[in-house]
Amino acid sequence: MDNSGKEKEAIQLMADADKKVKTSGSFLGGMFGEKPTWVSGFGHSLSTVLYRGTTINVLYEDHIRLSGPHKVEEACEMYCRAANMFKMAKNWTAAGNAFCQAARIHMQLQNKHDSATSFIDAGNAFKKADPSEAIKCLNAAVDIYTDMGRFTIAAKHHITIAEIYESELVDIEKAIAHYEQAADYYKGEESNSSANKCLLKVGAYAAQLEQYAKAIEIYEQVGSSTMDNPLLKYSAKEYFFKASLCHFIVDELNAKLAVEKYEEMFPAFSDSRECKLLKKLLDAHEEQNCEAFTEAIKEFDSISRLDQWQTTMLLRIKKTIQGDEGDLK
Repeated sequence: MDNSGKEKEAIQLMADADKKVKTSGSFLGGMFGEKPTWVSGFGHSLSTVLYRGTTINVLYEDHIRLSGPHKVEEACEMYCRAANMFKMAKNWTAAGNAFCQAARIHMQLQNKHDSATSFIDAGNAFKKADPSEAIKCLNAAVDIYTDMGRFTIAAKHHITIAEIYESELVDIEKAIAHYEQAADYYKGEESNSSANKCLLKVGAYAAQLEQYAKAIEIYEQVGSSTMDNPLLKYSAKEYFFKASLCHFIVDELNAKLAVEKYEEMFPAFSDSRECKLLKKLLDAHEEQNCEAFTEAIKEFDSISRLDQWQTTMLLRIKKTIQGDEGDLK
């Protein structure tokens, strides 16, 4: 379907909205004899303008009272309509920019919720064209939500930002930071299940980055919080297994002591296939028996498939055995 007409209509709407914003800001021109340039101020009690090379702070209330809120509200609506038309035309950058304009005006009018919503819309549009801009918009929304005390929804958008860093920008350290922030917000709101999901992402990445102490702490924490929950206790053995693998990479003795500790904490772990595998691997490693190590893994994998993360950790352990050939086959 040809949506070029929608794009042209959107461009015209943007131009008309810009005119309304400019005329609504003419009060300073009347005060000073020429039109100032707005530098910042959306969302603050003071707006900063540039007039004849000098920055001037103008009270937000004076800006709204003198600029005429009706025109500004009309402009905001026009920016949103234009953004949706750009979306229909799949011009994601233009859509994102239009939503940003609407978000800033909403903030100027002290409509914080609407401003955050528009920043989210902008972020979703930019995700398809410019991930870095998407993150800026989503961060702006998060700042508004946290200021409003809406920590659960702020956490949700921290996860979205983390996912962009994971898949689009491939910056794992920043992804970890946003997952950690999301977990903190969820914990504060007593959403422990959601917090644990975020922490498990952090733990997995920390281990990949060889931050084993951090990964162990997370897996032990999540394992301890789930082992007494009738609905979640089945997962506890997986978390203790992953913590044991991280211990194993650091030191064989550490791993033995950790397995014993997890068996005491969670008796069901003793009967799990994961615990039995760990004991076989510890014996093979102590004997420096590469063949027995590999055979134990193959036997486990034939019944319970190992995921990519587990395979990576097991390979790291196997490389500490003399005469290792570097694979699990």
